[in-house]
Amino acid sequence: MAFRTRTTGFEQVDLPYRAFPETHLGEISTATTFLRKPLAAPILIGAMTGGAELAGRINANLAVAAQRVGVGLMLGSQRVMLEDEALVPTFSVRHLAPDIPIIGNLGVAQLNRGYGEAHIERAVTLVGVDGLALHTNPLQEAVQVGGDEDFRGLLGRVAELPSRVGVPLVVKEVGHGLDASTVRHLAGRGFAALDVAGAGGTSWARVESWVRGDDTVADDLVEWGIPTREALQQARAIAPGETYIASGGIRSGLDVAKALALGASFCAIALPLLKPAMDSADAVETVLRRFIGELKIAMHVAGAESLAALKGVEVRERGDQP
Repeated sequence: MAFRTRTTGFEQVDLPYRAFPETHLGEISTATTFLRKPLAAPILIGAMTGGAELAGRINANLAVAAQRVGVGLMLGSQRVMLEDEALVPTFSVRHLAPDIPIIGNLGVAQLNRGYGEAHIERAVTLVGVDGLALHTNPLQEAVQVGGDEDFRGLLGRVAELPSRVGVPLVVKEVGHGLDASTVRHLAGRGFAALDVAGAGGTSWARVESWVRGDDTVADDLVEWGIPTREALQQARAIAPGETYIASGGIRSGLDVAKALALGASFCAIALPLLKPAMDSADAVETVLRRFIGELKIAMHVAGAESLAALKGVEVRERGDQP
């Protein structure tokens, strides 16, 4: 369920339009690396689901498509898998995607429920992923029936984890935005990336409100969050040396190009791939190749022949004169 009153903010800015871009579309390069593995484009499939037969099929289709196209894959929360190892196969997709970076997933709230470094390392080794994302979602959990309520002390505990575990770690919100204070506290701690996961795409608080089936949660509460563009720009201003993933409402290759020009190193895409993933790997591949094709067109017309050149492009508020 999408945000109704908040947008990502990317629609408010433009890349420069070059009538004579001095680039060749067929020679535009989007190649990069993540967690020491090559990617055809700076795109990750965002975390969606896991832990059931349908989720297992979705994960398999996503993994096959990611391998074919050469993009990364972020798994959904593995807590159910750690609590019931019979569900491990629904997350085990390494055999389908041997060459791409795959990132596992656990919720930070579990650190106040007895989880620790051993659980993180187990989540990684059981399914052979390259690293693990620690997701934080206080608003979603607060709205969710039976959700985790205790977030005390978690920022400090999470900040210490890169020095205590031997696997690359990513910190991500789930779609309401990483705030400036959090980024300031986590910067320089050794995280592989910070995923700003801003508002403007799916409101997971709204999803939980819908699941409740009542009207006890005010509409403005489930609309709360930091727009993706704002979260990204704030983070870059505070800690320009960190690696950022932009997610939350990324709906086209042009969105990807704008996010990269604003300082992201990667973009994660989820909702546009969910329905295709229920169908087939071919359907997922089609969407991924469309995103990459759109990204290359955007780079070409903006006059950026490479990702490095794209980062040097001046993004303007819509309506501003060249």
